[in-house]
Parts: sequence; structure tokens; C-alpha cells
Amino acid sequence: MLIGCDPKRDSTINIVGKQLKPLLELIVEKESVEFEEVVHKGYNGVLCVEVGGPEPGIGCAGRGLLLAFKTLKDLGVFDLDLDLIIYDVPGDVVCGGFAVPMRRGYAREVYIVTSGEYLSLFAANNICKAIRRVGAKLGGIICNSRGVKGEIEIVKRFAEMIGSRLIGVIPRSKEINLSELNSKTVLEFMPESDVANIFRRLAEEIWKNEKLVTPRVLTFDELRSINVTKCR
Repeated sequence: MLIGCDPKRDSTINIVGKQLKPLLELIVEKESVEFEEVVHKGYNGVLCVEVGGPEPGIGCAGRGLLLAFKTLKDLGVFDLDLDLIIYDVPGDVVCGGFAVPMRRGYAREVYIVTSGEYLSLFAANNICKAIRRVGAKLGGIICNSRGVKGEIEIVKRFAEMIGSRLIGVIPRSKEINLSELNSKTVLEFMPESDVANIFRRLAEEIWKNEKLVTPRVLTFDELRSINVTKCR
């Protein structure tokens, strides 16, 4: 199951082929929601839930996500016989509401997706702080390539400095763009491509991973030194 916890409500589009109505909107519109309104089956039998986010300017992510997860629990979502539940959470964890899956013990492992850009690494470092604060464990860092000079080395160095490891690299790829334009995953749209095999290997790495750590949080100077050293 994939549970999207992002206000952009785009976590599940490529699996179900359309944009789902977010659970938080359904809760506002109706006195009660049904299981079939919330849980949708997508490609290869993957179940999908799109939680959404608070109304800009007036909503609170903390209260909204707590209500959403209570609703999912009441609907029996967490009692399903599932192999794995993935929570897609935005990297900006300044609002503690987006850390609800970690805080409430729903997510046992955290994987941070980042590029080699400074602002992306800054957000990744903040996530490490949230992981430590709630007592979760970090499984590894995934480099989502943006074409930064020495990017893989930058992200690998970051992973090492926080006491973790680089567990996978997603290249900049036209296959990914084409798949997204067709509202499909790469594995469905271009299953024989090299990129599809990269995702398969990453999935296998995560599935068998037992190297879970409590990450270090880097200082500003340490964080800046990674990019400065590589860009000279």
C-alpha cells in the first residue's frame, strides 16, 4: 500500500492512473467515509490512499493528519494483510504534522530522497533531526539526480557524515518523464528499460535492508562544506 501524505496529492497518480480525491477533503464534505472511497487498487494490485493536506492559510497539518490516520485506523486499513506500507511524506518537516507517520509508530524505517543541491540536503538534514526526535530509524539515502556537478559523491558524502549510506541512485531520465506524462510508473510503461531495472534493484535493497541507524544531524558548517569542497 502507498499512502500519500503530501498536500500536492500527487503520490498515487502514476499507480492508479488518475488523481484521487484526498481523504481530508472527503472528511470535510461527509459525516462518514466508506472504505471504497478511500482505498483504491492500482497497478499490479498496489492499494493507494491519498491523504492530501490542510487548506492553505487556514489548515493545520498536525490536526489534519492525526484525523486522517484515525479515520484510516477506524476503516481497518492497518488491519489489512499487506506486505509493505509506504508513506510518501514531503521533505519540509518544519511543521511536525508531516512527521505523524513517524511519531505515531506507523513507519518503522525512513528513506530520504535528496539531490546534491544544498537546499535539498538542508531539508534532508532537517529530516534527520525529526527522525532523532521521534525515535525512528533511517534506512538510507536515495539520490534523485538533478545534474549537479559531482552529485553522487556529494550525496554519498552526506550519507556517510550522518552515519548512513547511499542506498540507490535515480538518474535524470526521459523514460521517467514519459511515464509520468502517461500517468504510469516506469515499471508499467517501460518495464524493459534500464531505469525500470534501477527501480527494481532499489526496491530489493530496501526490502532486504537491515542497516537501520539513528542519524547524526550536521551543523550548518558541515553541511556547507560538502558542497563547497565538491564545487571547487
